[in-house]
Amino acid sequence: MNESKELLEATIKGLEEKLNSLNADLRSKERELADVNKPVMTDVMFDEISELVDDAVGDVCLDSNNLEYSMQIGYDNIVELEDVSLNDPSIFSDKIMSEIDSHYKIIETVNPTESTSG
Repeated sequence: MNESKELLEATIKGLEEKLNSLNADLRSKERELADVNKPVMTDVMFDEISELVDDAVGDVCLDSNNLEYSMQIGYDNIVELEDVSLNDPSIFSDKIMSEIDSHYKIIETVNPTESTSG
């Protein structure tokens, strides 16, 4: 009886290890599937774009016209800044896209599902 218990425990352990391995394979294949239709980018391109984004964000000038804020009076009668937000977040995205556009030659791609004939 002790041997059959040990055999069952060993079988369960083996099946659990196989299940863990299959789950790892499944997650790996799901990541591959998610990446199938993504455009390819080299690590050099990624680094260049990252640098362009850093430069663009660093060049954005925020003044009081671009910011919306609210104040409150604290317990000690101290005026505190409660919230700050951008009136127009496209300030950043426009600057970033302008930097990328000036650095890369953008070509128009044709979607294979769209008809090119009139």
